[in-house]
Amino acid sequence: MNMQKKGGRRSGRRRAFEVLYGLCFAPPEGGDTARAVALAPEARQEQDQDTPPEPPDAEPDADARDSGREEFARALVAGVWARRDDLDQTINRFSQHWKLARIARVELTILRVALYEMLYLDDIPLKVAINEAVELAKRYGDDNSKNFVNGILDAVARAVEHGELRVR
Repeated sequence: MNMQKKGGRRSGRRRAFEVLYGLCFAPPEGGDTARAVALAPEARQEQDQDTPPEPPDAEPDADARDSGREEFARALVAGVWARRDDLDQTINRFSQHWKLARIARVELTILRVALYEMLYLDDIPLKVAINEAVELAKRYGDDNSKNFVNGILDAVARAVEHGELRVR
């Protein structure tokens, strides 16, 4: 995978997280997926910390990268929002002794995004989805977030690898 794709997906994932986190507090009326995606503003155009600066001759590709990042972010928002009940059931199944209502919204949103990638996107390896979720937890969560998120996602990955959980 080239750096542009990795950086674009990482920033798109971050943007999707931000939008989905916001929707936890102000969901669209009726839970409408199309409305949720419409509420997602365009992906940020600023230079991302995780993406190396582009050389001056790479300008034509910058628009394509921004478009790809926005498209990936919107696809994540749409997919996670449409399947949040199924994702929450999976979180309930693998979060030992934690009821969904007790999980902080930051961690819940990160888990939803990662589980969507793990269970519904076949071009993202399980380990990549887990690592990216842990990075989001480090950035947005508290000191315990990364371990909590990693523990649940690792249990889900083992279930997928052993055929106990079906990837769609």
